[in-house]
Amino acid sequence: MKFSLKPSLNWLLIFVPVAVALRFWPQLGSAAALFICACLAVIPLAGWLGRATEELAAHMGQGIGGLLNATFGNAAELIIGLMALSKGLTGVVKASITGSIIGNLLLVMGASILAGGITHRTQRFNKTAALASATTLTLAAVALVIPTVFHWTAASTGGWNPAQEQKLSLAIAVVLFVTYACVLSFELITHKQLYTGEEENPAKEKTPAPHSAGWSIRKSAIILVLATALVALMSEFLVGAVEAARASLGFTEVFVGVVVVAIIGNAAEHSTAVLMAMKNKIGLSLGIAVGSSVQIALFVAPVLVFVSYAFGQPMNLEFSLPEVVAVFFAVHLIFQISSDGETNWLEGVQLLSVYVILGILFFYLPEVHHAG
Repeated sequence: MKFSLKPSLNWLLIFVPVAVALRFWPQLGSAAALFICACLAVIPLAGWLGRATEELAAHMGQGIGGLLNATFGNAAELIIGLMALSKGLTGVVKASITGSIIGNLLLVMGASILAGGITHRTQRFNKTAALASATTLTLAAVALVIPTVFHWTAASTGGWNPAQEQKLSLAIAVVLFVTYACVLSFELITHKQLYTGEEENPAKEKTPAPHSAGWSIRKSAIILVLATALVALMSEFLVGAVEAARASLGFTEVFVGVVVVAIIGNAAEHSTAVLMAMKNKIGLSLGIAVGSSVQIALFVAPVLVFVSYAFGQPMNLEFSLPEVVAVFFAVHLIFQISSDGETNWLEGVQLLSVYVILGILFFYLPEVHHAG
């Protein structure tokens, strides 16, 4: 992992040893300092995790490679969620799920469209693929809002039962997971040409392009294991300090999950999407942002629900009303942008404006109680 004078997220790797020092020698700082350093350390580590996954995927061919990318694409968020679940912080976990979806759709996509639109007057992308992903996101949004609707409806009639709500969330998690398998089949097998930019031509066999010079399989695997271990370590530090840090920094549990954790878990991916847009590859940027949100909703959320039973603290999918409304606004805006197959810089500003407004809302929003 080489450093250079060129600005890079790798510079933030210095916070890894700093976080270790603050964790084992607490007299050097405070819980808030440990929390901030652990957050900053996760950003470049998530980047290395993603890069190693991409390199391994390139070596293993399109089918297995695509599955590998899809499975480990949000490994940092999943690891942070698992660590938070082990500490009983289900509120932070649930807020990070909605925060990742909102952040990808509004912050990542907004920054990408703005950056690309500054140098390219109009950028175009595959409308069919974008609408297919947006439709999947709508399904995910509906699935995530149902437990909340059930909670409020049952509570108003006096028939609310936490056990029933838990069973409802578990059933929905199973449906989301099965849907994710179908989405992977669609993107990697039956309609992969929509996402690779290739035209399907059964009469012509295409030979796979050789993998360009990059990391070897051994190097990729070593870095993948090392980055995963360090992300897990930093996540343990982050989660362990989150309660004390919230008190000293004045953040609510929802704000930490929706904004702070969501941003640090996706920072490396954010930078990639913006760089691709600046290279006039807005379709790839859209795929990164929307694809990551789909994976959070259909894969990460169900997995966290399933694993929560192993920790003896089952988590449901009942979210607060502001979170549900924010997710629906974000999905609706992405649907509108995807409908015409092109973007301009003003659309980026609009998405970022909505994200800032929602960020302000969650900053001032009083502590919200999550049931389970």
